[in-house]
Amino acid sequence: MTIQSILAIGAAALTFLALPGVAGPCLQEIDRAQIEVDMRIEAIAGAGPSAKESTAATLHHQPTPGSLAAAEEKPGEGAQLAEAVAALARARAADSANDKSGCEKALADVRRILATPRTKGQ
Repeated sequence: MTIQSILAIGAAALTFLALPGVAGPCLQEIDRAQIEVDMRIEAIAGAGPSAKESTAATLHHQPTPGSLAAAEEKPGEGAQLAEAVAALARARAADSANDKSGCEKALADVRRILATPRTKGQ
């Protein structure tokens, strides 16, 4: 793991710590799932072939898990991870709405996606 990866994960952790004190019914599970998705994105990004740098990459913005998954999807490496990022967004929306069952369903989708064996090129 590179220093940049460690710093990015640390920054993400600090962001979560700065969130308001009122937590939804499954915030801790969402945070754990986010870490798993982030680690999978990092692993795939580091193992796959390089693509041409996009214009957005030159804007000096920190990449988000969604933008990393989308970038990996183009060379055919991150389609499953884009689904996992979308499921995490659904979990966060349900958590914000205090919808525990909706949040648990979205987190189950994340776990199912992460447990699905990757096909060649993913």
